[in-house]
Amino acid sequence: MFIQTETTPNPATLKFLPGREVMASGTADFPSRDAAARSPLAERLFDIDGVDGVFLGSDFVTVTKAAAKEWYTLKPSILGIIMEHFTAGRPTVLPETDAAGAAAPEDDEIVVQIKELIETRVRPAVAQDGGDIVFQGFEDGVVYLHMQGSCAGCPSSTATLKSGIENMLRHYIPEVVEVRAVM
Repeated sequence: MFIQTETTPNPATLKFLPGREVMASGTADFPSRDAAARSPLAERLFDIDGVDGVFLGSDFVTVTKAAAKEWYTLKPSILGIIMEHFTAGRPTVLPETDAAGAAAPEDDEIVVQIKELIETRVRPAVAQDGGDIVFQGFEDGVVYLHMQGSCAGCPSSTATLKSGIENMLRHYIPEVVEVRAVM
């Protein structure tokens, strides 16, 4: 098994591409060891001193490191765990995955449009950088989005939100006046 790595716009994260499916649908964000209970892979990665976050996408694993650690010391251990995990055929996430951001029947027309644009235009783009953006709400013209993976804490995330996502949503949906990140 050959695992490729890619840098992301966030220097604290690195994207690992195992060359196979990681998540059948959706994404999973584990910003802490406590949150990783439903992912055997994330739990094992948190055993490495210096791993501060794990994000799972369709075909990648994004790992966030502690500021005091260097990639050259963490990368071999991360690669070993990912390789062993997939070679052994273990599940990435235990059942009860959530299709975050999917349109719900009770959503009004504007929210449905926002979710569709995020799903079709925004999420694929940020997945290229090892992250995800999930719709959290729409109120009084403000769209609230939760940034995950390499997008969380990325130095360019504000520019992505304001220059990219906000401008696109305002173009297609005049009711949108602002986009804000939520934790």
